[in-house]
Amino acid sequence: MQTKYPQKYIKFGLKVQYFRKLKGMTQEAFADKVGISWSYLAKIESPTRPFGVSMETLFTIAEVLEIPVSKLFED
Repeated sequence: MQTKYPQKYIKFGLKVQYFRKLKGMTQEAFADKVGISWSYLAKIESPTRPFGVSMETLFTIAEVLEIPVSKLFED
């Protein structure tokens, strides 16, 4: 993915991973609740390459994690 902000995408994915693990969910279980494939979630959470998501997926991720969307972008 071409982006001017690769580190921000990666940081977002790592935040998703952090909050998912806090909830005690596997990638498979979390992806199922969000309505995406396990492989798609693995791309989002990748620490080595940027991967974006749609607004719909973003809102669903936050809903499943039971956190405000803003938490996924905090430093």
